[in-house]
Amino acid sequence: MMRYPVVLALSVGLAACAAPQKTVAPVRPTLPARSTTLPVKGLEAVLGKGQRDLERMFGTPRLDVREFDARKLQFVGNACVLDVFLYPEGAGGAQIATYVDARRKDGQSVDRAACVDALRK
Repeated sequence: MMRYPVVLALSVGLAACAAPQKTVAPVRPTLPARSTTLPVKGLEAVLGKGQRDLERMFGTPRLDVREFDARKLQFVGNACVLDVFLYPEGAGGAQIATYVDARRKDGQSVDRAACVDALRK
């Protein structure tokens, strides 16, 4: 007689484990409402600029990579390779340059501002 309550308790416990689990889709981070570009000495000419301004300054980019809302433009010259990362300014805003990375063609780091100066038309 003692078996039936134990079997019943185990059955209820196992049934609870088999209940469907609610899944939640990952939430995309919200974008800031204002520009998050910080002034960096020597990069004022690039940060906060859009694609057209950058192309006027450096010419046609060698690479134009898009991923979700982000975009990377890569400009190349004899002196260096410049990667400019653009993100929307606020929710639904125009894409602007928020970060710049620079390196030599062999991968060694170079001063970002010096690379900007070297690649300007």
